[in-house]
Amino acid sequence: MLIFLIIGLLLGGVSVAFALQNIEVVTVTFLAWQFEGSLAFVILLSLVVGMLVSTLLSLPATIKKSFQISTLKKHNESLKGALNNKESELRVERSKLATNNAYLDDLEKNREDEVVK
Repeated sequence: MLIFLIIGLLLGGVSVAFALQNIEVVTVTFLAWQFEGSLAFVILLSLVVGMLVSTLLSLPATIKKSFQISTLKKHNESLKGALNNKESELRVERSKLATNNAYLDDLEKNREDEVVK
């Protein structure tokens, strides 16, 4: 948390220094609009607008990835459930196998006892 505070303070200090060094008034014309402001404000405004545009353009991909992640998480949970079911079935089958092996061992022992008699 402290690192974010330090980075924020550094960025704020750099922004203030930038604004103080670029106080010239410039005119920006776009289509029918005309705007006058300090060079620093115009540059920072264009930076903010660029960030907003890039965020809006990347939003569909972000939403799509979020939807895919949600779908994959649900699929993962269903696979975990299926795996748990298969593990339960495997435990049951191993138990049956152990019981059958014990039964076979008893039969073999009884047969050996009969052969000895």
